Amino acid sequence: MDIIERIHQLREERGWSVNNLAMEAELTQSTLSSMLGRNSAPKIDTLQCICNAFGITLSQFFLEDENIEILTEKEKELITAYRKLPESKQKALFNLIEN
Repeated sequence: MDIIERIHQLREERGWSVNNLAMEAELTQSTLSSMLGRNSAPKIDTLQCICNAFGITLSQFFLEDENIEILTEKEKELITAYRKLPESKQKALFNLIEN
């Protein structure tokens, strides 16, 4: 996997400029521009900041299956709460959502 290419892909999916990514990742624009311009892989702590900005984990960054959905924290909470419900309430909730 090309790390720099993956960063560009995730950035473009969000419509972010390099400056937007730098702000979201709490990195200087010069640091990010230099790394991307030289096509040099970031240090692990820099990559962690970039992943945090994208709202993903390092493991999700390296996933190559593009069909995998990345859940938000609210979506994870909803799934956890749903799984705790008895089957009858799960069905009722599902019917409510469908209608």
